[in-house]
Amino acid sequence: MKPEEELAEILGRLADDKKAVDTVVMDLGGLTDIADYFVIAGGTSERHVRTIADGIREGMKEKQVRPLATEGYEEGRWVILDFQSVIVHIFLASLRELYDLESLWIEAKRYRIKKESKDIEVGNE
Repeated sequence: MKPEEELAEILGRLADDKKAVDTVVMDLGGLTDIADYFVIAGGTSERHVRTIADGIREGMKEKQVRPLATEGYEEGRWVILDFQSVIVHIFLASLRELYDLESLWIEAKRYRIKKESKDIEVGNE
């Protein structure tokens, strides 16, 4: 497993640990120079979105890794955590639907984290 792929999986699991809704890891390799992976997760409220972001930052701090940038935290509607090769997007459901990043990057391979078993389901949906 490549380091950036492992990072994306860790970030997705950290989001899931905070009860993120429908966490998806998208492999953007060869599709853009923005990042190698996106992790997209949903929150049920502004507080929940911030809690997911806090959980990711705390979990990564334990690994001595910090995001290069954080955007949108104060509003809590769409938080972006930039880990250079992996960018985490945490959305309120209405904004996730509105911006629909999954459809913008339809060619990307997707890895959906399953809550029950903590396994990763691979596929293009």
